[in-house]
Amino acid sequence: MQQNAPDEPASLQTPQRLSNRQVWALTLAAAVVTANAYYVHPIIARVAEDFQVSASMIGIVPAFNQIALALGIFLLLPLGDRYSNRTLSTVFVWGQFLSITLMAFSRDFALFVTGSTLLGFATIVPYLLPTYVSKRVDAQELGKVTAMLTTGIIAGILIARAGAGVVAEYFGWRTVYYIASSLMLIVAILLPLSMDRREPSSMTAKPTSYLTLIGSMLPLTGRYPEVLLSGSIQALSFGIFISIWMGLGLHLTSPEMGYGVDVVGYLAILAIVNVVTTPKFGALADRMGPRKTRLIASGFRLVGISLFLFFGHSLWLLIIPILIANIFGPVMDVTGRMTILKEKPEIRTRLMTVYIVFMFLGGGIASWAGTAVYDYWGWTGNATLAVSLSIIVSALSAWAYLRFER
Repeated sequence: MQQNAPDEPASLQTPQRLSNRQVWALTLAAAVVTANAYYVHPIIARVAEDFQVSASMIGIVPAFNQIALALGIFLLLPLGDRYSNRTLSTVFVWGQFLSITLMAFSRDFALFVTGSTLLGFATIVPYLLPTYVSKRVDAQELGKVTAMLTTGIIAGILIARAGAGVVAEYFGWRTVYYIASSLMLIVAILLPLSMDRREPSSMTAKPTSYLTLIGSMLPLTGRYPEVLLSGSIQALSFGIFISIWMGLGLHLTSPEMGYGVDVVGYLAILAIVNVVTTPKFGALADRMGPRKTRLIASGFRLVGISLFLFFGHSLWLLIIPILIANIFGPVMDVTGRMTILKEKPEIRTRLMTVYIVFMFLGGGIASWAGTAVYDYWGWTGNATLAVSLSIIVSALSAWAYLRFER
């Protein structure tokens, strides 16, 4: 690592370019901190049984988590345009550790929901890292490196959903959270050692108050309207993902299907395909452009989501739409972020804040909607909701391509 010049503070020096090893370290960290929100997906039926709550009521656990995450991002993520990403990341990973530890030991449903909600509020690091990395890589590698971080997030979701189902089936659902708490403790200790203290001088040369940062987001959004469109697309896209997996967690463990939560975990393992496909699509987006790549991906995913309507009552046939959705879903996020991360470094975090807030508001609403629709109309209702949202996503992707592509 480069030594700081004696007459220049570390925060004002040119940040070091990231090595491949550093990118991999941050990718692994992104996997662990992202996984926390997804352990509940395959084990949601077991958690509901333990706390003796209904399918509609258990839906508030992921719903409040996602909405709190959106609120946390709105209130906290803009600080990344003013303060050291390393310092902020350190604070937030410790917050996640304390929150998920509370969930692990909660014996009261309200306390468990509180822990999950606080966990969501503190889950900022996966969304600080893309802007942190974007300031330390060449522009022509932005898609590739963004896809790497997205692959880490996908891997975290994969490990959470696959591992939680299997662990809960044989050792109980609380063991899932004991393991998660231990992993977060390791990340909280090691992550600061993997991050550069230095930030671009443009971020610290002119002091900006917290209220000014928050207040600047609305005018910035007005100057960059594509952020709203990309955020809306990702809100619906993420909502599709959440609602489908909430429905699958309840559907496969229902008396009609009769499987254990471990089967939900085994299906989640199919997301491993993303480890190979997502970086390739990121490189493709570097060449083809993010908007065109997103439009194509939205069409393929619409086809895959539609198959849930017809294949929902066969475990083996479900593999087909799950694979298609897994391949093309993350492409929507990678390409959406790319439309933002090409803007000026000093405003990227605030623009990303708007994008991510939209994303998790969509996820929070869909968490409740997916379980509520399943409670009233079963799997067919859940799949119909996902198809309807997919049609809107494809339409908005086409509009974004026609409106903003130069």
